[in-house]
Amino acid sequence: MKERRKFIKLGAAFAAGAFLPFQFCSSPKKESEVLEEAVSEAVKGTLDSFGVQLYSVKENMAENAQETIKKIAGFGYNQIEGYDGGKGIFWGMKNTEFKSFTSDLGLNFISSHANVFENTEKLAEEAGSIGIKHLICPYIGQQESIEEWKKVADRFNKVGEICKQNGLRFAYHNHGYTFEEMEGQIPQDVLMDYTDPELVDFELDIYWAVTAGVDPEAYFKNYKNRFRLCHVKDREKGAASGESNASTVLGTGSIDFGKILRTAKDNGMEYFVVEQEKFEGTTPLEAAKENAMYMNKLVF
Repeated sequence: MKERRKFIKLGAAFAAGAFLPFQFCSSPKKESEVLEEAVSEAVKGTLDSFGVQLYSVKENMAENAQETIKKIAGFGYNQIEGYDGGKGIFWGMKNTEFKSFTSDLGLNFISSHANVFENTEKLAEEAGSIGIKHLICPYIGQQESIEEWKKVADRFNKVGEICKQNGLRFAYHNHGYTFEEMEGQIPQDVLMDYTDPELVDFELDIYWAVTAGVDPEAYFKNYKNRFRLCHVKDREKGAASGESNASTVLGTGSIDFGKILRTAKDNGMEYFVVEQEKFEGTTPLEAAKENAMYMNKLVF
């Protein structure tokens, strides 16, 4: 329905071009500029769906996972991305129980960070059977050489094959270190180039990319359809270059998400996941609520 509304708006914009005032008709350049602006405004969109990485409220999850998720559902999120907080990605419940619990709250359990290298077959089977879309490796650590990074890519391919056999996808979530040059190459690029697109997706943590001095939009364009998920995490204004602990409430930081997420969506992005790890003057739950409000109002 939303796409139909966009189509109608776009058609209206073009129709408006046929009735531009006479003074615009005498200046083709000005007329084209006006029409371009009208079309641009017409095709702007919002996000129908977005989620939150539950690690953002990890202290609350540790105290009472179910009550925390209930509160999250009340903030306006309709997706969640999980993590293993010591009780497994289903937080002590059976996979089907956790799925029913979250679904009843109107939440789609789209993905989870997990140790994908242990009990891989069992994990993939349990996740795939309840409709999880991605199992994600959240951290691999810096490697000693580019050759070691190529071996990591091979491991990712193997996990990706197991996930594929169980009806879901595997993805890798970056930190800043994958963008640090090594032996004249960028490890992130090595992972992109040495993994099979049929088996391995990527979740770009926009915050970490920006912190490393990387342009997220360039990666979306250069590796179209490889980034299927992203972490929407803002960076404090004035944070020192390379400062790692500088996340903040969405909209109060320095990252232009309207522009970045438009490019992401145009190049294959499917899932937009809020994350925040530093809290000043607020609590994790209060921040999660503010972040949901920002995402609901975001136009790009």
